[in-house]
Amino acid sequence: MDILARAKALSAQGRSIYHLEIGEPDFATTDSIINAGIEALNQYKTHYTPAMGLTELRQAIADYYDRKFSAHIDPQRIIVTPGASGALQLAIACLLDAGDNVLLADPGYPCNRNIAQILASEAVAVPVAADTAYQLNAKLVEKYWNDRSRAALVATPSNPTGTLLPAKQLAELCQQVAQKGGRLIVDEIYQGLVYDVEDYSALQLSDECFVINSFSKYFGMTGWRIGWMVVPEFYVDSIDRIAQNLYLAPPTISQYAALQALKAETQVELDRRRDEFKRRRDFLLPALQQLGFEITVKPQGAFYIYANCERFTDDSFSWVKLLLEKQGVALTPGIDFGQYRANKYCRFAYTQSLEQLEQAVDKIADFITQGS
Repeated sequence: MDILARAKALSAQGRSIYHLEIGEPDFATTDSIINAGIEALNQYKTHYTPAMGLTELRQAIADYYDRKFSAHIDPQRIIVTPGASGALQLAIACLLDAGDNVLLADPGYPCNRNIAQILASEAVAVPVAADTAYQLNAKLVEKYWNDRSRAALVATPSNPTGTLLPAKQLAELCQQVAQKGGRLIVDEIYQGLVYDVEDYSALQLSDECFVINSFSKYFGMTGWRIGWMVVPEFYVDSIDRIAQNLYLAPPTISQYAALQALKAETQVELDRRRDEFKRRRDFLLPALQQLGFEITVKPQGAFYIYANCERFTDDSFSWVKLLLEKQGVALTPGIDFGQYRANKYCRFAYTQSLEQLEQAVDKIADFITQGS
């Protein structure tokens, strides 16, 4: 946030800033989705919906899983939420009491651990590195699980690394957590933004996981604040009660727009955008490696590259700040994602056009050549 605030301040001064720090698609929401939202407004669909979401949207999400993954999900297990963040709050509130803990990867998305702490539980940060593709696995769960552990959380594709959990590894992880008497929470908010390999869902492997997804990333609806979660049948009533107390209902207009987002004809444009993200990755990854960044695990999803920059610095936070001041390139330092070797890493988000990425790489090259 410090980097983003400074980047905005420099932009306000007239500086040209290359925003590689923002984890948000640069594409606007598609016209068909916007028009669906406008149509809902014109029809005065502005009242509360049930806390679990519109019945027709829950069914549409179930149909989406069936069409895309051949996963047959009872729509009663689907909870529509105000963004994936709302879903994560529900999951943590449902599964953990005060003093309980959840295992998650370090590096990982910072809000996950913060939400756990806000809800009076604890986040156990498990150090992960390139040898596990920066992901938790069954062995790590066995090592770090203790008598206060109630859940483990994984993200595939992940933020900040863009790595995937292979289906076999995820199945083993789910089994290990179940043997410990806990629940696995699977963050799939970057699902759809997967390259080189076949996309899949944890719901194809197990009905016992909490699976979180969002309309923000692949569907390009960040500001609409709409997501969903699929939970084991046993937890549906509890989640319903918690949702009623936390936020009453997800945003109504966004739900009607999301119905359009799930239609097969909308997927054509969304897949075109996914292919554009892949082109950007295929440019940026080798370009950074040629500059001297160490990237030993090729990101296969999302729109991030987590790069080792210790060839240039032993303090990535200071290095990133200096890069912004001197060259106008904004990156996210590793400290945003945890503590484990954070000073040696920074994250690149390829959420800008190829032209912008090319110019940013030139600026970084100049910065390195000048000795930072």
